Amino acid sequence: MALWIQAQQLQGDALLQMQSLYGQHFPIEVRHYLAQWLEAQPWDAIDLENQQEEFKAKRLLDGLIQELQKKAEHQMGEDGFLLKIKLGHYATQLKSSYDPCPLELVRCVKHILYTEQRLVQEASNASSPGSGPVDGTPQKYQQINQTFEELRVMTQDTENDLRKLQHSQEYFIIQYQESLRIQAQLSSLASIPPAERVQRESGLQSRKSTLEVWLTREANTLQKYRQELAEKHQRTLALLRKQQTVIIDDELIQWKRRQQLAGNGGPSEGGLDILQAWCEKLADMIWQNRQQIRRVEHLTQQLPIPGPTEELLTELNGIVTDIISALVTSTFIIEKQPPQVLKTQTKFSATVRLLVGGKLNVHMNPPQVKATIISEQQAKALLKNENTRNDSSGEILNNNCVMEYHQTTGTLSAHFRTMSLKRIKRSDRRGAESVTEEKFTVLFESQFSVGGNELVFHVKTLSLPVVVIVHGSQDNNATATVLWDNAFSEPGRVPFVVPDKVLWPQLCEALNMKYKSEVQSDRGLSEDNLVFLAQKAFSSSSNNPEDYCNMTISWSQFNRESLPGRNFTFWQWFDGVIELMKKHLKSHWNDGAILGFLNKQQAQDMLMSKPNGTFLLRFSDSEIGGITIAWVAENPNKAGERMVWNLMPFTTKDFSIRSLADRISDLNHLLFLYPNQPKEEVFSRYCTPPNSKAVGDGYVKPEIKQVVKVEFSSPNPEPSPGNSFMEHAASPTLLLFISAITNPVHDWNDPMLDTEGEFDLEETMDMARQVEEFLRQPMETQWSGQQS
Repeated sequence: MALWIQAQQLQGDALLQMQSLYGQHFPIEVRHYLAQWLEAQPWDAIDLENQQEEFKAKRLLDGLIQELQKKAEHQMGEDGFLLKIKLGHYATQLKSSYDPCPLELVRCVKHILYTEQRLVQEASNASSPGSGPVDGTPQKYQQINQTFEELRVMTQDTENDLRKLQHSQEYFIIQYQESLRIQAQLSSLASIPPAERVQRESGLQSRKSTLEVWLTREANTLQKYRQELAEKHQRTLALLRKQQTVIIDDELIQWKRRQQLAGNGGPSEGGLDILQAWCEKLADMIWQNRQQIRRVEHLTQQLPIPGPTEELLTELNGIVTDIISALVTSTFIIEKQPPQVLKTQTKFSATVRLLVGGKLNVHMNPPQVKATIISEQQAKALLKNENTRNDSSGEILNNNCVMEYHQTTGTLSAHFRTMSLKRIKRSDRRGAESVTEEKFTVLFESQFSVGGNELVFHVKTLSLPVVVIVHGSQDNNATATVLWDNAFSEPGRVPFVVPDKVLWPQLCEALNMKYKSEVQSDRGLSEDNLVFLAQKAFSSSSNNPEDYCNMTISWSQFNRESLPGRNFTFWQWFDGVIELMKKHLKSHWNDGAILGFLNKQQAQDMLMSKPNGTFLLRFSDSEIGGITIAWVAENPNKAGERMVWNLMPFTTKDFSIRSLADRISDLNHLLFLYPNQPKEEVFSRYCTPPNSKAVGDGYVKPEIKQVVKVEFSSPNPEPSPGNSFMEHAASPTLLLFISAITNPVHDWNDPMLDTEGEFDLEETMDMARQVEEFLRQPMETQWSGQQS
């Protein structure tokens, strides 16, 4: 959608801000009638600080005037007559205003388009929180832009003063040379007759005296100019430092924090274009002021005049060097982080970027970046500037990359595409700490010079903490370490310190963020879901959300100690749910078909008030990554009594064989999804269409069906050999099985799943053929092996 169309939909304060952009300097009618043309022009391609680009600006101004005149000529009718006059007037007005300085038109239009885009983006962020490129309020943007304008004016002012000082000093030197010439003439008078000497000496002495008075006065004036200019530079550098603090210590740190939360499934951190534009403006103004200070130093050396200015200039030179150094080192950042769970012998990528590289012409001699993996202790020593003796904690292959300048985007970056961690050196672990709790980081470093080797920078940046694993089975515990670190680390921390305990609501926010991201759903965890999780985490029975608001959960409770009566932790259970959902059940969760976070008692209480055949889906308490079906039906052992039955949990392996929708469709006794939806309305569109056509050599393809063995156990059944398929439990439980699996002679531990849990079609077809053969046997033969 065109920017102007979106801008017209702004409301409230945003609309007022947009309207305030326009006036006599650029009428809003021009924006309206030339919207498409204005948005199609290359305004950003013009460097406002480069006077040589004025001809491009003049071309755009001429094009704007022509478009306005053309638009005016096409107006017809009574209303068109008035608009024709108005547009013609605007064309004349704009030509008169900007013809002497067409770059100001470019500055004006760029500001308008940029501000409109920002306002539209912020309005969009308000409707979908967290999706914006920079987490800033309109006041922040406005303040930053106003400060840049103030700095531009101040820098231009000191430039004008410097030129004035230079001209004054050049004239002073000329007059000083004249004074020396007069002195030489006076010295040569000794060789001429006395009468003539007296006459000429009198004139020369008069001129010398007048000139000396002028030189003394002018020297004081020059010293005053130098002092005033130095004080102006002092004020400019103070404001530059303040602006840099806002951009680097606030905005860039916020971007890095969003990048870290994105590792937990949070919204994208957004692009770096706005931040780069700000950093480049800073670099440009800092460099301009640095060059001005150096020119003043040169003038001072050219004409030494005693005074305090020299000391002040030395101080200013140190300050401006510190500012540019802080900017360069802070803007060497990781645009794309390496994976935070890093498996050895596996390729991975990362991208580093220097936000001021293009502006400082670093790309003219492209620097090389090196990547090294270091331990937490080595990272701490590095930040303390301790000598780490170039130590590393492992070996990364393909860990060198040259930074490339991309002309179209103006970015200088290095893309590591095929790095691989060959080996890792672990440190001694503390207490109960496991290998999946040990944190490393990838150190990126480079060296380059700017300003013709005037300044040499050695820049370093650390990645987010990474956990190194050697086997896929370690992934879930490593992910827990990363999630806790990303969620609860503080800016500016000592690597990689995180609190051992956090408030339960804080963890809920992190879990919800992770869940929504992994399941790719806008439907997050409800308050009831979070209460269920709290009950599980704290072994509590309270249903009141407020009871958990001030409770804290420790790292040990999260992923070190097993849940009561289980052999897995809270996180391992929750991560199992995520894996099941994202691989097989995303659509059903998004449809609201899965309640999931319920225990058996809650499911029973909900179902007993519903008609027979009503069912719901809940996550298994006893099995990681399991989901079960609970439904209400008659008790076959007691007429008139109803019971809630629970099927043994399905896992990822089950759904790799037959989907949930197909299984529910197979079970005719399941009629209504809780509370009262016919199951066909919810699941039919996900069912596999029946295939009765002959394939290949004329055979009909067999199908695998879900069935329930129609034998119901009483609440306290007596064990018997013929009832080996039933779970003998106090609460009635049914065991689901696929008819193919009832073949007792087949080894189902040799499944159609490969070692990574992926579905193997060829194995499945072999299975289907065996099922077909099995089903053709008489019933007595099918069951004889089991009864024996």
